[in-house]
Amino acid sequence: MKELNIPDIDLKKELKTCKSMEDLVGKNGLMQRLFGDIIQQFLEAEMEEHLGREKYDRVPEEDKNYRNGYSTKKIRSSFGDVKIDVPRDRKAEFEPKIVKKYETVCNELDKKVIGLYARGMSVDDIKAEIDELYGVDISPAMISKITDKVMDTAIAWQNRPLDEVYPIVYMDAIHYKVRDEHQIVSKAAYICMALDMKGYKDILGIWIGEQEGAKFWLSVCNDLKNRGVMDIVIACMDGLKGLPEAIKTVFPNVNIQSCIIHQIRNSIKYISSKDSKAFMKDLKCVYQATNEDLALQALQDLDNSWGSKYPIVIQSWTNNWDNLSTYFKFPPEIRRIIYTTNALEGFNRQLRKFTKTKTSFPTDDSLRKSLYLATEQIMSKWNSPCQNWHGTLAQLSIMYEDRLEQYI
Repeated sequence: MKELNIPDIDLKKELKTCKSMEDLVGKNGLMQRLFGDIIQQFLEAEMEEHLGREKYDRVPEEDKNYRNGYSTKKIRSSFGDVKIDVPRDRKAEFEPKIVKKYETVCNELDKKVIGLYARGMSVDDIKAEIDELYGVDISPAMISKITDKVMDTAIAWQNRPLDEVYPIVYMDAIHYKVRDEHQIVSKAAYICMALDMKGYKDILGIWIGEQEGAKFWLSVCNDLKNRGVMDIVIACMDGLKGLPEAIKTVFPNVNIQSCIIHQIRNSIKYISSKDSKAFMKDLKCVYQATNEDLALQALQDLDNSWGSKYPIVIQSWTNNWDNLSTYFKFPPEIRRIIYTTNALEGFNRQLRKFTKTKTSFPTDDSLRKSLYLATEQIMSKWNSPCQNWHGTLAQLSIMYEDRLEQYI
């Protein structure tokens, strides 16, 4: 089959109209229009193959079959309804393979063409699967063109405008193997998840980097600010190096909460098995205390009982206490949301399911494509706000009236 020429999209022009995930992948969004272009190109190529000539080639006298206009058709995809023009031939012999006659649902092809990298498939695997399912032979060059379009959409999503304020954000990293200058190196995808003012989860961005530190995190925080974020009330994280200093520099009024669950896991690694049960019983008195004063007293008792045997554990709690104890300022319904980064870890586990077939990625961009496509699929299921969000927002609004009142 002739290689398809997928039309270019003016990314800068499209970016001006894309202000949310809905603008990118929702009804009439960028991905929906892109998908329609690709299907149309497939149909044109199939007709050329059927007739044995290109669109405007002369018809020999002995060949009575030729093009006979188009019939308009709507097909359903995961990006919404897509309008296509199905070419016709005079003898009515043309049978499209990509969208069969009377077929109005194209979700499967949608996943195979637009979601090429969502599950870490190689170009050869994609080519073979499209051929097997639809009898359509697409070249590696065409696959690259399609994935380049996906990359344009991923860039648009990564640079979309954000809300001015987020009550709660979570930050964490997940590591992947990437080829870099003929070597396989470990790179981290740094992820920022937020709960917006309506209590819905959103991924604000994913940044690929090698070395974690204050300089890197400062660039991430500045990126959030440049995209419109003016204030973050609470930032939850897992001991990410340099992040507390960086986020305080850009958002000076943020409350930082280090993940209690991760702190407990790090502590128990140093405790012998014979002491584990007794130590955990005493440690629970610290992080389950009703207020910070009682927690500090329990921490002192923990030191008195175990400090001489496990000084490194006690020092870790003491040295990080300012960021570990933030949740004591808040009522139980807010503590439940912020004391751990498990919400973001759950998202990371889902990313792993989409990328587990890839032992390594050939480039940073291929990793970005995969993570974006997986993120789009995961976020499509986030249709409900956080449990009891109205009560949570009411509490935060009273505590931070000057920062949240205008956004409610």
